Amino acid sequence: MKRTFNLSAGPAMLPTSVLERAQKEMLDYDGTGMSVMEMSHRSSYFDDIIQDAEKNLRELLNIDDNYKILFLQGGASQAFYTLVMNLKQSGKVAYIDSGNFAKKALEAAEELKDDYGLEIDVVASSKEDGYKSLPNYPDTLEGYDYLHICSNNTIEGTQFKEFPIYKGIPLVCDMSSDILSRPFNINDFGMIYAGAQKNLGIAGLALVIIREDLLGLNDVPKMFDYKVFNDKNSMYNTPSTYPIYIHKLVTDWLLEIGGLEEIYKRNKEKARILYDYLDESTLFVPTANKDARSLMNVTFSTGNDELDKEFVAYTKENGFENIKGHRSVGGMRASIYNAFPIEGVEALVQLMKKFEEEN
Repeated sequence: MKRTFNLSAGPAMLPTSVLERAQKEMLDYDGTGMSVMEMSHRSSYFDDIIQDAEKNLRELLNIDDNYKILFLQGGASQAFYTLVMNLKQSGKVAYIDSGNFAKKALEAAEELKDDYGLEIDVVASSKEDGYKSLPNYPDTLEGYDYLHICSNNTIEGTQFKEFPIYKGIPLVCDMSSDILSRPFNINDFGMIYAGAQKNLGIAGLALVIIREDLLGLNDVPKMFDYKVFNDKNSMYNTPSTYPIYIHKLVTDWLLEIGGLEEIYKRNKEKARILYDYLDESTLFVPTANKDARSLMNVTFSTGNDELDKEFVAYTKENGFENIKGHRSVGGMRASIYNAFPIEGVEALVQLMKKFEEEN
């Protein structure tokens, strides 16, 4: 069986060992005679799965008991709205505009502006240069219910190396495309949220990690209330059982290989190989500014739309999928998340060198 090198921005590649284990357990999970797909979320079997998933996350991220872990539905896009509903207090909120999904979170707040009495400030933006850089945020900030940031900009290929920390202002972060790719201090954040389909598992699951004191601040409809879901152990309604199971397998794998320190080392090396070639190439040009480059999403182009199309077709003919860049940026995007192997990056660079010689 041939495995494709899948460069998709999400849903993305999974570790082969995770797929093999899921395949092995598909018809009979742990001697139950059932697939996890068939299993009641109220059963002791699934209770063990979701508890192990939480335990794994706490170990990987060194999460203390004062942070609560929620396994939700609706993806990060729903969280753009629900974080406003749950975290609003005075109504004065701050956003950093660093790319497409940071902008979508901002637009969600603007949709809720009148109903929730919001005063929304964009305290930093890199929109003027087409989001090729990261915005310079203020030295001081006061009086906001929260500050929202997107840690990795999937479409533009930029990533924050450090985070803006302001005393008394909870930092709320969309980490959909780089969570579990590197170590960070969970205590710097009020809330982290992420869609699962890049580094956490498969589509259908959204993760929320929230500081306990930020629960129950507002009267929120139950289906969107983080406190309700925390009180019910993420089971106010039927959760996404199979995606939670796959997430558990992915975090098992991360712990087995050495945790976030090890995966960070691997991710840095993969990105170095690709960026080193791009910096030397006379055909391919990186899109993001050098000091803003993402380890997860490497964006580049030839500067010629027709040649870009030829290269996309060329990679497909040679065992790679989904390297075409987002329509708003063009060019190419190689998404090399945790599960993408270093051998795939090396093979991609060799293919790029060959295409460059021929063109």
